[in-house]
Amino acid sequence: MTSTNGSVGVQGKQPLFSFGVISDVQYADIPDGRSFLGVPRYYRHSIKVLQRAISNWNNHRKLKFAINLGDIADGFCPKDQSLTTVQQVVQEFEKFNGPVYHLIGNHCLYNLPREKLLPLLKIPTLKGHAYYDFSPTPEYRIVVLDGYDISAIGWPEGHPNTLEALELLQEKNPNADKNSPVGMCGLERRFLMFNGAVGREQLQWLDNVLQDASTHGQAVVVCCHLPLDPGAATQEALLWNYDEVMDVIHRYNCVKACLAGHDHKGGHSIDLHGVHHRVIEAALECPAGSDAFGCIDVYHDMLSLSGTDRMASTEMLFHS
Repeated sequence: MTSTNGSVGVQGKQPLFSFGVISDVQYADIPDGRSFLGVPRYYRHSIKVLQRAISNWNNHRKLKFAINLGDIADGFCPKDQSLTTVQQVVQEFEKFNGPVYHLIGNHCLYNLPREKLLPLLKIPTLKGHAYYDFSPTPEYRIVVLDGYDISAIGWPEGHPNTLEALELLQEKNPNADKNSPVGMCGLERRFLMFNGAVGREQLQWLDNVLQDASTHGQAVVVCCHLPLDPGAATQEALLWNYDEVMDVIHRYNCVKACLAGHDHKGGHSIDLHGVHHRVIEAALECPAGSDAFGCIDVYHDMLSLSGTDRMASTEMLFHS
């Protein structure tokens, strides 16, 4: 299989379009560390992974856009450096020869409130929300969800979305530390403060977008920082109301794949309705000299992810 350099792709076919993908850069100018599970994190090296991704994408010259699936700077970034760090990473993304579409993640919101973050990422916003959609070609619609719509981070203290999130956490998580799943079982372990939910207005918006896409015969790729299927991610990484979101998605036949980040090891599943779920491996967890980014070739009947190094290549053939 050749990748998106303008040559013929899988099955001898030319893709409708191709785009770059990366997630969880989580750059910070601090020494390497480890996750709460002990997984090494390479804070300074992650921006080099991004730089190599941009160079690779630009060399293809055929990519229509790139998607950053969230977490642009790490939560351990010193707060007096948050603004300059986010700006630094954004400047690297802007070296891509095409549009870059950003998603917000929890680490983004640890660094900056929505009112400062969204303009920096050029996210089209209504009342501080970060969900939107676009059509790169007439055949396809890309839907970007705001997984921290209902969240205890990012909104002002006392905001209705903050209060709703805190109430849910109080109900679902018995621990004093709401980022701890200790004592919680199964899928209940997703109710952690570093996750969030899609709110009612956004669910209605999603339903309207999918109805419109179905009317126009468009295939849809849904993007969310938080994974939407337990088969593709750990329980602790899931969107709080992933089930409600998938109930909306499964009303229609137009959604072919869901892309996510957040769960750094990556994953792939196909749900019972034939929708592919691909969680993207984190740039942050690449040791010096290794990479995690990719290009996705888009066809009428499949997506083909050509991953680099630590990012697994994946063919996502659509079910009829």
